[in-house]
Amino acid sequence: MLSRYFPILRWGRSYSGSFFAEDALAAVIVTIMLIPQSLAYAMIAGLPPQAGLYASMAPLIAYAIFGTSNTLAVGPVAIVSLMTASAVGRIVETGTPDYVAAAAMLAVITGLILLALGLARLGFLANFLSHPIIAGFITASGILIAASQMKHILGVEAHGDNLFAIVQSLRDHITQTNPATFAIGAASILFLFATRSYLKRLLRAVGLKDRLAASIAKAGPLLAVIGATAIVAALNLEARGVAIVGDIPRGLPPVGIPQYDAGLWIDLAGAAFLIAIIGYVESVSVAQTLAAKRRERINLDQELIGLGTSNLAAGVSGGFPVTGGFARSVVNFDAGARTPAAGAFTAIGIAFAALFLTPLLYYLPQATLAATIIVAVLSLVNVRIIRETWAYSKSDFAAMAITIGGVFFFGVEIGVVAGVAMSILLLLYRASRPHSAIVGQVPDTEHFRNINRHDVITSPSVVSLRMDGNLFFANARVLEDRLLALAADAPAVKHIVLMCSAVNEIDTSALESLEAINERLKDAGVTFHLSEVKGPVMDRLKKTHFLDHLTGNVFLSQYEAMRSLDPETFHLSKGLPDS
Repeated sequence: MLSRYFPILRWGRSYSGSFFAEDALAAVIVTIMLIPQSLAYAMIAGLPPQAGLYASMAPLIAYAIFGTSNTLAVGPVAIVSLMTASAVGRIVETGTPDYVAAAAMLAVITGLILLALGLARLGFLANFLSHPIIAGFITASGILIAASQMKHILGVEAHGDNLFAIVQSLRDHITQTNPATFAIGAASILFLFATRSYLKRLLRAVGLKDRLAASIAKAGPLLAVIGATAIVAALNLEARGVAIVGDIPRGLPPVGIPQYDAGLWIDLAGAAFLIAIIGYVESVSVAQTLAAKRRERINLDQELIGLGTSNLAAGVSGGFPVTGGFARSVVNFDAGARTPAAGAFTAIGIAFAALFLTPLLYYLPQATLAATIIVAVLSLVNVRIIRETWAYSKSDFAAMAITIGGVFFFGVEIGVVAGVAMSILLLLYRASRPHSAIVGQVPDTEHFRNINRHDVITSPSVVSLRMDGNLFFANARVLEDRLLALAADAPAVKHIVLMCSAVNEIDTSALESLEAINERLKDAGVTFHLSEVKGPVMDRLKKTHFLDHLTGNVFLSQYEAMRSLDPETFHLSKGLPDS
């Protein structure tokens, strides 16, 4: 029972020296990658750089205790950092102590929401975020984040709450570009793109093994940080207007529960819920993908608890909301992490950096951090999936387009809400208009198919309608209108068969419609039948009086129904046995 809520009790019993060696190596590689990422994502969130380091310690230890993925790397991510800035920036002035406290409180609220969802086993709520919405949100957010970081690349003051305001502000200040800052930022972007594209192949060409070459290539952001910091310090570029990170307080994060403020909690609750759901979807997608490669499994409800405790840990240690990151989780996986202990070891590495290495980052240019962000988030932009969604489903594309437009014009929260609302409306519309088809017999078989798609056998006196969906209050009237229209349009019809092979449920409203259909067809001289009713549906119908008043029969198969109602028309060829 305890191991169900504390997965560490399961894998910890079999932990071995070989696992330790592999986890420790993976932790070293992820730590190297996470240090510049943590600083950069804190900048996106509008927080001091040390907040990124704080958010990369306690949350990793919490996930190691409560999480179920062996390779998921929890910490700050670009999308959640952007949502944090959007949520807190609307309420508290950026750069103030109250802003830092509000970000920590947001992490606590997010953690409590995730924890409550996990204990109540409500992970299914994340299903309301369809893939087109997630893809559109990530793509739009990636572009928005990249645009917001261009001010650091140019060395100008630019602001804006949406993409067009940011672009307008950048255009107004473009003449104030600092040449030294722009040179460092542009060079950092080119270097990072080059390491992503060519460094791995170059290292393999000189004889390094594939895994080692890949690991070194992933350290590109750290190499950029080291090189840019050294250049700024050596040339004293701070005096030429290059913005630097400056003094980062040394030490471990302060531990304490954020002061309770009922009004602030209410103001942040909506954003915390969105962050919880989006973070959970992103994290679980990564965890499931990596787990499948090793034929492992993760527990979706326990993942809610793992992420919930991670966010609580972030909130009480001076951090901000966190979730599982795609890039570093893949690096963790490729580096050979065997258990969640790799995350705990990474936290130790970050703690070491916070204690001893922060003075070395004094001259780190903000333009280089912005470059790491831009290169990272542009990899999230997926134009191909937009084209594919347009070609495959116009309704899904509409949800995606509304999400993208909402993020661009009104910000991340409104964009997500608009996309979810559109998806729910489309879901209700589709459910209220289920596909249905008049079917006929495929010659020489017992199969029945759509008369508009196949060359089939039909009868002038019997019409069969197949419903491809559940029958419930939203579509009951549609079914009633369709069946009564079939009887009215074909005076020769004596029997109507409702083929229920795709019907898994009939609710009370639909049952009342079936009763009305039965009576009105009876008045019109048409017998109403059912075929291929599933067992659970039939069990519920037997508890009602509907079957007692049904003018026709309930047939086990569609072929049995048609043979019984029009034996002269429906038959098997001599190549098949008659039944």
